[in-house]
Amino acid sequence: MAAAARVIAIAGNSTAAASSCLLIKTPFALQRCSNGLRFNNVRRSSKRLFSCNAIYNPQVQIKQEGQPETLDYRVFFEDTSGKKISPWHDVPLHLGDGVFSFIVEIPKESSAKMEVATDELYTPIKQDTKKGKLRYYPYNINWNYGLLPQTWEDPSLANSEVEGAFGDNDPVDVVEIGESRRKIGDILKVKPLAALAMIDEGELDWKIVAISLDDPRASLVNDIDDVEKHFPGTLTAVRDWFRDYKIPDGKPANKFGLGNKAANKDCALKVITETNESWAKLVKRSIPARELSLL
Repeated sequence: MAAAARVIAIAGNSTAAASSCLLIKTPFALQRCSNGLRFNNVRRSSKRLFSCNAIYNPQVQIKQEGQPETLDYRVFFEDTSGKKISPWHDVPLHLGDGVFSFIVEIPKESSAKMEVATDELYTPIKQDTKKGKLRYYPYNINWNYGLLPQTWEDPSLANSEVEGAFGDNDPVDVVEIGESRRKIGDILKVKPLAALAMIDEGELDWKIVAISLDDPRASLVNDIDDVEKHFPGTLTAVRDWFRDYKIPDGKPANKFGLGNKAANKDCALKVITETNESWAKLVKRSIPARELSLL
C-alpha cells in the first residue's frame, strides 16, 4: 500500500489557544470504528485471527514466525489474502469520540522487551536486542504496554516544554492500566487519561496512560483525577517503574519533565495530535525516513 494512501489520520490544521501542554488542538478526523474491535479468538496453527472494522480489511491475522524468545521471532499482521500490513502504519489511530487504537507489544506481568521493529519491512513486533542478545526488563512490567499506531516522536523536533528534549524516533508508548492481561498483537480501544514526559538519555519518550474500554472500571475514569481516585498510586507506580528499570543494569535513572508529575488528559491528547501530525509528514516523505520502514 502506498504511503500516501495511509495518510487517513492527519491532524487538522487548527492551532491551540496557547502553547501550554495543558491545552489541546482541535481533534483530527478519521474513519470511525462504529462497532469497536471484535476478537473471535480463532486459532489456526501459528495465526491468531480477529476482526476489526476499523482496519482496511475487516479480517486481520496475527502470524507468528519463529519461536518466542529467539532472535528470529516476529509477529506479523496480515489481511485475509495473506498480504502483510504494518501495525504502525496501517492500523488507524483515531476511532472517534476520543477513543484510540492501542497495539499491545508487552503483556502485563512479563519481562521480554517486545517492540515494533520500525526499521524492518511491515514493522513486525519482535524482541529487542542489544549486542546480539535478547533484551529483558529486570522485572515484570505491571501493565499492558505498547504503541499508538500512526504516531511518531520526531527526533528533529525539540520540545520547549520538556527541557528542549528531542523525540526518540519511535511511535508513542501507551501504558494500559486495566485489569486484564492482554496478548502480543492485540488491538484495543483505549481512552487516554494522563501523560508522563519521560526523558531517556536526553530523548523525549512520552508515556500515555490509558485504559481499555472493555475494562470493568473504564466508565469510572476519564481524566487524571479519576485515576488517582479509582487506581490510587498507579500514576506514581508507572513513573517510578520507568524511572528505575535501568538501574539494575548500572545505568542512571530516567528523568521526567513537567515537574516530574503526570499531566492531564488534555496534555495526552495534545501529544497524540502532534505526534500524529509528525507521522503524517513522515509517511508523505516530507521528513527523511532514514532507516525507518514506511511499508
